[in-house]
Amino acid sequence: MARAENKESAGPAARTVAGMARKMRQRKGLTQEQLGALMGYTGAAVSALETLAQPVSDDMLVQLERALGDGTGIFEGMRELVRLEKLPAQFRNYAPIEQSALSLCLFSMHNVHGLFQTEAYSRAQIAGGYPPPSGERVEELVTARMARKAIFDREPMGLIELILDESALARKFGSAEVMREQYRLLAECAQRKNVTLQVLALDVGLRGENAGARGPMSLIETADHNRLVYLEIQDESVLVSDLAKVSTYAQRYAKIRAQALDPRESLGLIERLAGEGT
Repeated sequence: MARAENKESAGPAARTVAGMARKMRQRKGLTQEQLGALMGYTGAAVSALETLAQPVSDDMLVQLERALGDGTGIFEGMRELVRLEKLPAQFRNYAPIEQSALSLCLFSMHNVHGLFQTEAYSRAQIAGGYPPPSGERVEELVTARMARKAIFDREPMGLIELILDESALARKFGSAEVMREQYRLLAECAQRKNVTLQVLALDVGLRGENAGARGPMSLIETADHNRLVYLEIQDESVLVSDLAKVSTYAQRYAKIRAQALDPRESLGLIERLAGEGT
């Protein structure tokens, strides 16, 4: 049943990879077993790849490039497209916009934002969801989430602001060591030249205002200088382009930023958490 579902759900990129792999293998006069041996996989795994019975993994694309690519980069070039197809449906259209954005202004409430997660934290969060994903699906999503980090070192450099609700820092995933590693990564990210990180304190409402009470948001300036807002909740998402609505969200974000701890105070809080490991 799972194999039939995989064949039916396979997207254009996965189908293209399967077709290319089969034709290039046959052109080289290799059997599936021989290609599998070159890649470090079984012949059955190659068969599953070519027939779409099993989704192609990121590692398989790397090995296909090494075994069949002949320096063309053809399978290497498919890695991003295949990763996009494996993303949750509600995130798929937003992912390319995020990667090419001139600026991202992010407010995260329930957990550390995906761009700032360690691999271990990401795996613990994804694996603990419901309905529980398969181990293979967990690894697909973790790989895709880690690949998004390319934006930090992209040229031209993008500006990234993150405001974390303190509750996201308090919520634990994995283990104490996983959290220590996560806090350390946040502290490192906060010191990047293109990153600003602030924490919205738990007691902000005691001062009579909490502009972040309505939930997380992502404000994006696209490569062509358009401004969008991305909202996601319970596996549903919406991309807002209406100028008046975007303006309202931008004003709300500015208010959240003003109510948050300043970057130095925020870094101090995160560094203390990293030292405590709790």
